[in-house]
Amino acid sequence: MANTGHVPATWNDILSTTMHNYHKTLTDNIFNKTPLLNYYMSKGRVKLIGGGISIVEPVMHAEGDANSYSEWQQVVVTPKNTATAAQFLWKQLYATIAISGLEEAQNNGREQIISLIEAKIEQAEETLNKRLNGMLFGTYASAAPANDFISLLYLVDDTAIVGGLDPAVETWWKSYEKDAGAVNAAGLEAALRDAYNATSDAGPDHTDAIFTNPFGFGFYESTLTPQVRYTDTSTANLGFQNLMFKDVPMMWDFQCPGVIGGTAAAPTGTTSATTAIYFGLNSKYIGLKIHSDRNFKQSPFTDNLSGSVASTATAGLNAASANALDARVSFITTFGNHTTRNRRRLWKVFNVTAAP
Repeated sequence: MANTGHVPATWNDILSTTMHNYHKTLTDNIFNKTPLLNYYMSKGRVKLIGGGISIVEPVMHAEGDANSYSEWQQVVVTPKNTATAAQFLWKQLYATIAISGLEEAQNNGREQIISLIEAKIEQAEETLNKRLNGMLFGTYASAAPANDFISLLYLVDDTAIVGGLDPAVETWWKSYEKDAGAVNAAGLEAALRDAYNATSDAGPDHTDAIFTNPFGFGFYESTLTPQVRYTDTSTANLGFQNLMFKDVPMMWDFQCPGVIGGTAAAPTGTTSATTAIYFGLNSKYIGLKIHSDRNFKQSPFTDNLSGSVASTATAGLNAASANALDARVSFITTFGNHTTRNRRRLWKVFNVTAAP
């Protein structure tokens, strides 16, 4: 006789079992569908951390004390302030898995429930990927932008206050940026080359990926002859079109901004078919920090309380509580932020248009 005690009998049991089996696939799919998120994951720059009031990134900003000396020479130790820390607030991202009362009635068999939940999880996966990727590029803003993950427009900048450090005071806490304007092929190559060189140590510590929008990618491609349109095979094998600049893959994304709006201290991005931004990143110094206990974690379903009395609260979360709905809801939540520990190794070339 089969042991029925091991068969999931409730929506929560089935959700828990399904999510347990699917969690790694969910995370992999979120980070493998877009070039920026895949870049962070493949470079080991999606880090799980255990908590804390804020996310702390150690920052080395000066050389330490060192010199040559002779036999029996007294060594004078001169303390130097070479390190500080950037602190990033936790941001919270969610997606919902909502099952209406009608859907529940229409899918009351175990296999039907599993199929419905898997479809809802895949929908949540697509939504999380688009929301997170858009936040990181600065082209998706929620109803409360201060709650969003910090975008590249903030991190790769020479004026925005990031991690509690003000580049107007800490002058070493600046990215390289250039307003290129209208350029031809030679002008674009020169702008990209200057940015690459300015953020390199003339050795292995240099830009290892460049991101732009479709126009920027097409413009750069048009400047190359067919004989020099090299690609990075490993990146191409993942399905991401790329071209090489100084042996660095350049990739494009529909959510990458073309135009910078907002203010200098609070930039926002919009897409564009005629203007480009190029972001040069160094994976040693930029990535995502995710809370280990809220790494796309799902909550149990709320009870379907369609027959209960709706909340009488007039403000706050209770005013929109789910107990007035003929539905049950589960949340997939992620806590984390987009961080950097060395803005000097990051760059952007912006306001790029094709010269007539």
